[in-house]
Amino acid sequence: MDLLNDFSPGLFVMQAIILLVLIFLLAKFAWKPIMQSLNEREKGIQDALDAAENARKEMQNLQADNDRLLQEARAERESMLKEAREIKEKMISDAKEQAQVEGDKMIAQAQAAIESEKKAAMAEIKSQVATLSVDIAEKVIKEELSSKDKQLKLVENMLGDIKLN
Repeated sequence: MDLLNDFSPGLFVMQAIILLVLIFLLAKFAWKPIMQSLNEREKGIQDALDAAENARKEMQNLQADNDRLLQEARAERESMLKEAREIKEKMISDAKEQAQVEGDKMIAQAQAAIESEKKAAMAEIKSQVATLSVDIAEKVIKEELSSKDKQLKLVENMLGDIKLN
């Protein structure tokens, strides 16, 4: 054990004092700045982690808002499409009803015109029949009354008819 033989108490005390002074100097000048630097770095890392967590939460909130807005937009689009379909169907229905009413009016007008034309034609036919009847009767009477004998014979027949009735 060579170490015990080479041991010098003065050297030991001197090295102990130097060590204590070195520890004191390190504690006084180096330890605080190192600890402060480590604390600042730890705080910076924690702040960055907190900021990242906040950004993640904000991104989740934005994503949820985007999803909600997208769903609202889809619902509004569906509502608008449904309303447009209803308006279209109502317009078609109204147009059909109006066309039906107009068609019925046109049919009624056509029937009235046909009836009017029919009455006018019937009146015209009656007038022509009456005229023809008068013309035929006039011709028949002229022929029957063209001679004196025929006139006397007609008067006698008429008198004979009156007596019989």
